[in-house]
Amino acid sequence: MAKVICVTNQKGGVGKTTTAVNLAYYLAKDKFKTLLIDFDPQGNATSGLGIEKTDIKKLGITMTEVILGQASLAESIRSTKYKNFDLAPTTPELANAEVEITSMQRKFVRLRDAVRSVEANYDYIIIDSPPSLSLLTVNGMIASNYLLLPVQTEFYALEGVAQLLESMKLVMKQANPNLKLLGVLATMYDKRTSLSGQVYNEIKKYFKQLTFKATIPRNVRVAEAPSHGVPVGAYDKFSKGAKAYKEFAKEVEERTKK
Repeated sequence: MAKVICVTNQKGGVGKTTTAVNLAYYLAKDKFKTLLIDFDPQGNATSGLGIEKTDIKKLGITMTEVILGQASLAESIRSTKYKNFDLAPTTPELANAEVEITSMQRKFVRLRDAVRSVEANYDYIIIDSPPSLSLLTVNGMIASNYLLLPVQTEFYALEGVAQLLESMKLVMKQANPNLKLLGVLATMYDKRTSLSGQVYNEIKKYFKQLTFKATIPRNVRVAEAPSHGVPVGAYDKFSKGAKAYKEFAKEVEERTKK
């Protein structure tokens, strides 16, 4: 059965989608059959893998149809150009679907039900959730075994994190008692500034052993890769960003062995 990881942070611009894409890429490189579910209406994980998210007709079935119960998750899945790496794409229409499912039955477990139908086919399923505490995000938490929290090493980094963790506790209490915080990943780390070091120390102080040893640096290659529709490891595998995500993926593998 797949290990399902929800990548989330209610704050935007923290490297959430970049982390989801590159984690999935390196897990697949390590020969784990991996599915990335783009569950953010912005569709950046979809476009970050070279698929035009605005061409709805060409995309065919997406997470919009899946969450509305009009198609199965298996029908939405497509292979990427990378071995062992599949994608369930999305379009901005997913935002409208979120409004629609508020009045539907089983509105909190629609993603969980979809994931259960394919989890036997994968080693890892990575869910890129929206940067908000929305119904889609709650669906992502309920569908997952683990929560992964990217936090940028900048001022106000921990703002909102407490609220997110409270939501996680609520989900655990009412819908998914097996959900665990896999860890916190420091992103946009700049060792040249004292602020990055201070914030990283704050993260370690707050989350202790749950803080990943790997840190994701501010790196031009990481920023450029999505515009070329590829993970940073495929864009420039020798860049600092690629090496950091590779190291991070190894830590994820180690933590999910248990």
